[in-house]
Amino acid sequence: MKNLFKKRVFNIDFIKGRNIGYVLSVVMLVVAVAALSVKGLNYGIDFQGGIMAEISADKPIQLDQVRKDLSFLKDLSIQSAGVAGTTIFLQAQPEAGESAAAVMNKIKGVLGDSYTYDNVEVIGATLGDELKQKSIIASVLALLAICIYIWFRFEWPFAIGCMLALTHDLIIVVGAFALFGWEFDMIVVAGILSLAGYDCNDTIVTYDRIRENLRKFRKMPIDEVLNRSINETLSRTILTGVTTLFVVLVLLFVGGPILQGFSIAMVIGTLIGTYSSIFVAVPVLRRFDLRSMGFSEGQISDK
Repeated sequence: MKNLFKKRVFNIDFIKGRNIGYVLSVVMLVVAVAALSVKGLNYGIDFQGGIMAEISADKPIQLDQVRKDLSFLKDLSIQSAGVAGTTIFLQAQPEAGESAAAVMNKIKGVLGDSYTYDNVEVIGATLGDELKQKSIIASVLALLAICIYIWFRFEWPFAIGCMLALTHDLIIVVGAFALFGWEFDMIVVAGILSLAGYDCNDTIVTYDRIRENLRKFRKMPIDEVLNRSINETLSRTILTGVTTLFVVLVLLFVGGPILQGFSIAMVIGTLIGTYSSIFVAVPVLRRFDLRSMGFSEGQISDK
């Protein structure tokens, strides 16, 4: 058992295989952009507007029968909540010119008085558009803030590498939601912003080691320095990714419908983020003359 958790020393030539990583990244990005362009995102009630209601009963609710009875509603979504199956979350959109109250009256008329209608919320289309704009602004500001931090913490080539890796990850995650038609709402946006912080932290650990090795091995070829740095932090990268994956998988399977989008975003993002910190964020640094920035002379400051 001790050997299982023993610190491993790897010697994998990641830089030599960078072209394979580039091709894989390009393929994933093309698929993601194509899905976003052709299919678009399946926006939830948060962005589209509509009604959200929590409906409960004294006995387990038959989801298939409820979906059949309410199939006349526009953009109907019904998910079970809880182990007992006595509560469901319902989402739907009113028809043009129809009020949310009229939709709820239709639902009550079909399901009857044997159900309890709790936490009914109405989100207008105008509010949905405003949330879209604020979500985009929040995401862009988060990326810029991370980029500025990396710039001041290291040097501008590292900021570019981190920004490329983060943009790469976020496009692929959002593209996956478009490709598979998963609902995209504010909970997913929260997951994406959390993912940006996670990916940044993973990349910074490798960047710190690169900076140390540039100072330590002044005459070592840059490719060897980058490879050495990746391999020295690989155990930490794998352990961090696996433990994070355990947590988000638990959320995915037992967290219920509310956390489903967040969990899916984090699962995909954790896998893609681990990949990009090795095959995107680090190989990009080869394009810059890092030694001319004073790393090899010990002139490294945290600014």
